[in-house]
Amino acid sequence: MLTVIGEALVDVVHSNDAPMHAYPGGSPLNVAVGAARLGHKTRFIGHYGTDEHGASIAAHLSASKVQVPFEPRAARTSTAQAYIGEDGAARYEFDIDWSLDSYADDILALAPSCEALHTGSIGAMLEPGAHVVAQALTAARESALISYDPNCRPTIISDRALARGWAEKFAALASVVKASDEDLMWLYPDRSLAETAHAWLDLGVELMVITRGEGGSIAYTRAYPNGIEEPAYRVEVADTVGAGDSLMAALIAALLDRGISGAQARSKLAALTREDIQNLLRFSATAAGITVSRSGANPPIREELNAVLNG
Repeated sequence: MLTVIGEALVDVVHSNDAPMHAYPGGSPLNVAVGAARLGHKTRFIGHYGTDEHGASIAAHLSASKVQVPFEPRAARTSTAQAYIGEDGAARYEFDIDWSLDSYADDILALAPSCEALHTGSIGAMLEPGAHVVAQALTAARESALISYDPNCRPTIISDRALARGWAEKFAALASVVKASDEDLMWLYPDRSLAETAHAWLDLGVELMVITRGEGGSIAYTRAYPNGIEEPAYRVEVADTVGAGDSLMAALIAALLDRGISGAQARSKLAALTREDIQNLLRFSATAAGITVSRSGANPPIREELNAVLNG
């Protein structure tokens, strides 16, 4: 069972060549849906309401068979206005309500039993919810595969030092980190991607994956400090909404496929070979490619992904 904690919201997508459309989203929610579509039992802990947007989130989770252990308790559901440029890239404006105070005791009681736990983005940087997420990961650190994606949102957390502090706190708790080059260059404008990867490995990360858009991804471990590269899966881009989340979900799914979870997760990650890592990167990059080939955060199901990988 994969447990995902983080924000759920509705992406209202604006594009020059398509009508405005609202999609359930939020980085952690997208990861939960992506992992469930790839065949893994998944549950999602978020903060959304019972309004119209909240109902669409609940229906979206249910359609992908994502379990929801706690009923929605938010007064309103958060939104993100996503503006799609001519290159397919999305620019976001957020209206976020993020608090886990009413769930805190339940989450902390659940955390030690988690076999795999993921968080990231707004949910792991914005208070008052972020401190509850950090407590949950602390409680699960010795017993679970923990993954983290900073997925920075400077329009929400504009204080770079504050964002860096949260990112390093969660990186130190995680065994797997996926981060975009844009995230890391914003957090650390004065050092290279490789320098940041090595610094986060020193914090305790076992597998550090950096995505670079069309430049593909590169993974670092202590056994492979020079990095292992994988090209992007080439498609005609509809938009990039949810691309990184789909890659993250597929990376987690591929690790779970290999039995990498629970208390032995860190030692199993440390034992990954170059071929193992190359296969992980190819699997996750292909999932991301399928997602960007269609509108919105719409990650593939296992059959779709296998058809492309085996085609």
